[in-house]
This record gives sequence, C-alpha cells and structure tokens, in this order.
Amino acid sequence: MAIRESKTLSGEPGGLSTLVRAALPAVPGVNRLPGVRKAPASGFTGLAYHRGQVVTERARVDAYAAVCGFPRKDVVPVTFPHLLAFPLHMAIMSDPAFPYAAIGMVHVENTLTAHRPIRIGEALDVTTEVLAPRPHARGVLLDFVTTVSGAGEPAWESTSTYLRRGRSVDGDTTTGLVIADPPSGGIEWRLPANLGRTYASVSGDANPIHLHPLTARALGFPRQIAHGMWTLARSVAAIENRLPGAVTVDVAFKKPVFLPSTVAFAAREDGPGWTFALTDPKDGSPHLQGRTTPG
Repeated sequence: MAIRESKTLSGEPGGLSTLVRAALPAVPGVNRLPGVRKAPASGFTGLAYHRGQVVTERARVDAYAAVCGFPRKDVVPVTFPHLLAFPLHMAIMSDPAFPYAAIGMVHVENTLTAHRPIRIGEALDVTTEVLAPRPHARGVLLDFVTTVSGAGEPAWESTSTYLRRGRSVDGDTTTGLVIADPPSGGIEWRLPANLGRTYASVSGDANPIHLHPLTARALGFPRQIAHGMWTLARSVAAIENRLPGAVTVDVAFKKPVFLPSTVAFAAREDGPGWTFALTDPKDGSPHLQGRTTPG
C-alpha cells in the first residue's frame, strides 16, 4: 500500500505532554480552542506520521521482554516494534487534523506481520498512517497501518484497529476476526495490580485507565485494566519458540482484563499455525482470541 506524504515526528516522542495534548480535545470548552479544536469528521481521508532511524536499544528490548515473558535474544520480540509505532499513533490522535479525540478510542483488533527477525541495535524507519474511517454498528473503525523498514526494505508491518463510538459513516460493515473454535482452559496466570504501570514504564503507553483504580474510575472503569498489547505480547511469548521468523499474528480484543486478576491461556496447533485464547477462568468468557500463520 502506498503511504501518503507524512509528517515527521521530531524530538523525544511520548511523555506527559503527548498525553495532555491527546486528552485536551475531550475537555468541554477547551476543545474549542485553536490548536486543540478537532477538524470535522466529514471528508477525513487519513493522516500519516514518520520517525527515521529509530534504534532498537538493548536495555529497552530486554526490559520489554522481561515484562512480557519473552526470552532474552539478539533479535527483538515479534511484538516489540509496536512500541516504535505507538508514539506515531499518539501523534496522529493528537493532531487537530484527526477528527476524533484520543480519549474513548478502543483497541479492538490487531494484525502484525514480521517479514524477518529485527536485530537489536538495528536502525529502522517507522511510518504510521491512519486510513479513512470505516462503518461499525456502534460508530467507526480506524485502521492505523504501520510499516517498519530496515535497509530500505519492509521488515515488519501492523494494522491496529480502533473503535470510536458515536456517529457512523456510510458503507458496509465487516465482521472482523472470527475464531470459530478457540481453545479453552489451559494454564492460569496471576496478574498483579501494578502490571499496567510496569508495562507503561517500558512501552510508553501511560493511558490512565491502566495505571491506578482512581484514574481508571475517572474514565468509567471500576479499576485499572491491563494493556491490550500486553495481553497480545504475553500470549505470543507463550508460543514464541514454536513460531517461524516470518509470521503473521491476528488478534481480536474482547473484554478488558481488570487488575489484579487471574486469566487462563490456551493454545492449539492448527495446521501450519497456532490458535490461542486468553479467557476468564471463572466462566470461560474471552479476553483475547488470536491465530498465527507462517510467512
């Protein structure tokens, strides 16, 4: 897919200033100020941001691997490049040209493809483009498409799909990822109350819904929830030694994982790939369902 002309994200990405910019459009009154006011949704066709020569640093990769359950290697975990793209997601959501406030965006699906292993210390170019909104029964879907390139060739790609509740757009809705017969039961993992803060410290995703009960309640949750990308990474880490270097992972995020809690992980080999699920061990309801395919 051809990426549109992109804006360059300069300086140190992420941090408190980015979160503040992302939150301001949700504040009544403030959201009408110049530089904060969002463009109208009608006619929005997309927006792209770019970061050049981003180095995969050993200390950060190792910290991420430890939090998510990956072994320490000389190549990055297959889910790690999402951390390089996340500042671009936030830059797009904070841009006045993006018509939707970041607060209230719900990550519902993710597809990532590793074309080859990425070495620690490798310098990479990262581009993320959000496409025009797609219709959904409860609002619109927004696809954030990322390409990570090394030596001029794509090494890793992903599509993160967010739901923005509210008015929809014209068009036919799509079903999205459906796992007809997900595995059940499996090994149980006990997740601590501070997991969101621990993952935020290595990922840069310090959304208040993940950090403390008070900040989560302020945004409508009874207590803090685990990052969806942590649940994806931890699930992939559990089968990492059975995956090829070139692989596609598709997941659908179902219900939130409240912290602290206990979850059950199960995986099943299906033909050339794997099907996996993270569920509530009390009633078997799904938190996440996914599959892998080679190449």
